[in-house]
Amino acid sequence: MEDAAIIHLWKSYDKKLEESLSLNKKNAEDIMHMKVRSFLASMKPSKIFALLVGIGWVILADIILIGTFHIASPFFLVSAGIQVLLTKLAIGIYLYQLILIQRVDISEPILSTQEKLSRLKSSSLWCARILFLQLPVWTTFYLTPAMLASGNPWLLLLQLAVTTAFFCAAIWLFINIRYSNRHKKWFRAIFQGKEWDPVIKAMALLEQVEEYRR
Repeated sequence: MEDAAIIHLWKSYDKKLEESLSLNKKNAEDIMHMKVRSFLASMKPSKIFALLVGIGWVILADIILIGTFHIASPFFLVSAGIQVLLTKLAIGIYLYQLILIQRVDISEPILSTQEKLSRLKSSSLWCARILFLQLPVWTTFYLTPAMLASGNPWLLLLQLAVTTAFFCAAIWLFINIRYSNRHKKWFRAIFQGKEWDPVIKAMALLEQVEEYRR
């Protein structure tokens, strides 16, 4: 009789312990999901600000391009056109990211959230690549055919060197801005703050949740 009572008590204790562990596990997962949501929410103000500034800039640039189309230098028109086009692509990416952030649901499966975070990370990299492609046009928009025809040869050589350097830098960054380079100093210098850190922290938290479940 005593043995049966002890076994019953032991099973009862074991059941309560299992329920307690399950509850603690669920609470830990909920807290981590809330942290993920908080990290992503912290990105929204800076992205909305960048989006509004970008929209204002392209509207102003479009007005200038249209107003000076028949009198401006071809260098200005091409350089400004490329810059505006790339900025519009970046604006589209920012809109896409805001939609992704808004669609993250802390109650959805971890794999679904991880997939959204992966797309957010990838789009952040692409946005940086696109914006860095603007570098060369900032060194050519002020040129005119007359400057090239009758300019100082040394100044023209300096102009060529600067434009070439910016072009090479833009291509190098476009190729090398990859997640695999995230630990390098130059990458960390570019990707830091509200534009990048919350995504990485959120991904790390979800990885912890997945490991905890295992």
